[in-house]
Amino acid sequence: MLDPYADIAGTRAGLHALACHFPADRTGVVSERFGVPRPDGSELAVEIYRPERPPDEPGSLPYGQRPLPYGQGPLPYERAPLPGVVQFHGGGYTFGQAPPGEDRTAIELVRAVGAAVVSVEYRLAPEHPCPAAVEDGFLALEWTAGQASALGIDPARLAVGGQSAGGGLAAAVALMARDRGGPALVHQSLVVPDLDDTAGKRPTPADADPRLPDGAFVQRGWRNYAPEGAGAHPYAAAARATDLRGLPAACVVVCGLDPLRDTGLAYARRLVDAGVPVALRYVPGAWHGFEMFAPETRLARETTAYWTGRLRAALHGGHEGGSQAVSAGPGSHLTPRPSSAAPA
Repeated sequence: MLDPYADIAGTRAGLHALACHFPADRTGVVSERFGVPRPDGSELAVEIYRPERPPDEPGSLPYGQRPLPYGQGPLPYERAPLPGVVQFHGGGYTFGQAPPGEDRTAIELVRAVGAAVVSVEYRLAPEHPCPAAVEDGFLALEWTAGQASALGIDPARLAVGGQSAGGGLAAAVALMARDRGGPALVHQSLVVPDLDDTAGKRPTPADADPRLPDGAFVQRGWRNYAPEGAGAHPYAAAARATDLRGLPAACVVVCGLDPLRDTGLAYARRLVDAGVPVALRYVPGAWHGFEMFAPETRLARETTAYWTGRLRAALHGGHEGGSQAVSAGPGSHLTPRPSSAAPA
């Protein structure tokens, strides 16, 4: 692994070029971009992905006639509002934004989970250190809940989720929502979460293999994101929270060769001790982000099926449809913007 933090601008440009070279398959999925006003007058960009249109016949897939990539089978299209997932991308808090309309994780979640997925383009370090990203995450959640009726989202079925740094942000946003009195969440999906600034300070299973992200790699990310230390802000690192009671049910995924393994396991255990329902998946022999390199392998598909299945069950289990009235939140005037010239 070359050091992506040595030239963060170059890393971002390279990842953007790579994503544009391999456009996502948007078949059956549409998206709209919105600008959510921040208190300082700037705008947070969010993109909402959803099924393209209602099917002609009840029981058919909401995104086209083909099998679900993961999960237990087709979901009936809900003419009532869809559940919502506020999703945060990974990238060590410094990179990882997808081109407009090209968030692969969001697109796959629409198909696998049957939900509207809100992809959040939170501000990146080091230009915007903590708390910029986590405040953006909470703003996106608050806006989604406040505008649920206009967005076609059920505010009673909201979840947060992310992978790596995105998982760390999802955990922190869940804490903020609890402490600030809402919005209410039914689930937090924490996939190989980067939620503890001590991760990588001790020897890790990846340190002996130069091909894998190691502890030094993780620590470089934290120095960019929280240069004054994670203790300088109460939501910089979710693992620093002393009280985890009252949080939504969680799914935690950790990999055996990941420098984030031990801190992810410890957070899952603390959630259990606090009375929070936790589904834990430990993937031995796998490294951080292995699914990106080998997405069609059995292990990658089973791992993805596990956490998307838990998210799907949380959002759809025993639900009869319908929604509740909510007051308008930030950005009460919805002004969608084109996400791209044409779907890929």
